[in-house]
Amino acid sequence: MKVSEADILIVPGYTNSGADHWQSRWEAKLSTARRVEQAEWSKPVREDWTEAVADAVNQAERPVVLVAHSLGVPTVIQSIPRFKKRVAGGFFVAPPEVANPSIRPKHLMTFGPYPRDPLPFPSVVIASRNDPYGSFDVAEDIAGAWGSLFLDAGEVGHLNAESGHGPWPEGSMIFAKFLTGLKA
Repeated sequence: MKVSEADILIVPGYTNSGADHWQSRWEAKLSTARRVEQAEWSKPVREDWTEAVADAVNQAERPVVLVAHSLGVPTVIQSIPRFKKRVAGGFFVAPPEVANPSIRPKHLMTFGPYPRDPLPFPSVVIASRNDPYGSFDVAEDIAGAWGSLFLDAGEVGHLNAESGHGPWPEGSMIFAKFLTGLKA
């Protein structure tokens, strides 16, 4: 699949993705990418966030490729039952733990637990070994349950601008390879 054949939906996490974040950079570079906007970026409400994602998917004109980071990952996963349009693939980066009460911020738990059913579309999960919002083992476990390709990013923090992943060229290459393997 080519970029021009997909509606690429960028799904940021808690507090949105700033201008230096790789998601914002990809949105600016990819001609068919657009961000799923949330009414309250700093006060996420599961029902509102999942509705926004489902609405964006259902309004798409082409097959959808979802690009989610952090809290955007459980938002997408919890939205799947509402999808009426075809999703070609999901690219999931730094999934947070949503069932661990010691992880902060606490609102992450309102987006859990993760369903463990295989996803109805091809997907990739990329996780760091030292992400403060989720353990590597939990990310690997959910990726296995979903039938996702799981990629070890190493010890690189939360894979965001603050951890030095503004441009994230490695992520761009992984995404390009993932996209070319999807069916239009």
